[in-house]
Amino acid sequence: MGRKRTKSGKIRLAEVAELAGVSPITASRFFRNPEALSVAKRARVESAAKELGYVPNLAARALASQRTEVIGVLIPSLTNNVFSDVLRGIYDASEGSRYSIQLSNTRYSILQEERLLRLFLAQKPAGLIVTGIDQTAESRAMMEAADCPIVQIMELGPSPVDMMIGFSHYDAARAAVAHLFAQGCRRIGFVGARMDPRVQRRLDGYVSAMKDTALYEQRLVVTTATPTSVTLGGALFADLLAREPGIDGVFCANDDLALGVLFECRRREIEVPEQIAIVGFNDLEFMASTVPTLTSVRTNRYEMGRTAATMLVEAIEGRRPEEPVLDLGFKVIERQSSLAQRAESQPMVSELVADRTK
Repeated sequence: MGRKRTKSGKIRLAEVAELAGVSPITASRFFRNPEALSVAKRARVESAAKELGYVPNLAARALASQRTEVIGVLIPSLTNNVFSDVLRGIYDASEGSRYSIQLSNTRYSILQEERLLRLFLAQKPAGLIVTGIDQTAESRAMMEAADCPIVQIMELGPSPVDMMIGFSHYDAARAAVAHLFAQGCRRIGFVGARMDPRVQRRLDGYVSAMKDTALYEQRLVVTTATPTSVTLGGALFADLLAREPGIDGVFCANDDLALGVLFECRRREIEVPEQIAIVGFNDLEFMASTVPTLTSVRTNRYEMGRTAATMLVEAIEGRRPEEPVLDLGFKVIERQSSLAQRAESQPMVSELVADRTK
């Protein structure tokens, strides 16, 4: 397994510099201001630090007794509205405190997250807020060795590093499918994009719910690793219809996809919800403004960010929460896109598709 990491203090900056073939000053500059180094030197120092398990603020903690007043936040996207709500909660909770927020975008890459964690820990943060539970082994080791509080957000898992706040994406997906079942839907499709770990857990919940009623078929699932968009939602729905024109419901992995499905239904003159029901995920603001309004699974994103920052600040100041793991739950917000009963006079989606192929 190699040398003992981080907390042992046995790995010195000089060893990282030697392995990377640079001076100790250059290695130190990498951890303070990596952009000051050439790309080649940055790569060598980063590789050496990773191989040795070196995190400067931990290995050299005897050299400095004070931490910074920075809270590091690692999220997978700065443009996704889901994370915008989380960040708003984090900033609102930290406003008025002595702590400042420093953001980093992992871009849904666990390797990028690992690199950013190493850089964050080198800067001696007061605490960290990290998205998700699917870190690499290296990231997990660094987080467990860190001498600052950490909150993992957006989901729940069996082994929190420190504190955790979120909800079960698996259970939320099952609830969405159960809602469609309650409305009389049986041929329920799944539309998903990007397929990061949280979306994958939503797919797992869908599959589980469908198998419980012996209605699962692989051809009802259409997914792609492509980043999500409204346009993509329409395209994926078109693929789903080509596979299974008899569908009467669609569970979408997020609201952008659901909106795309609605637009594609309008383009094809498929009535929603009379001929097909649609359910999204996250319950973004526009879901209540569409025509018809769109059903979605509401996730408490703002509250998640606000509570995570509050828990973290209190832990930094020595007030550990009695319950380090907090489940904020979810709720299926029922709207027009899934509630109406199918009118007997309305043709099935499969009949409309057949008419257009004649």
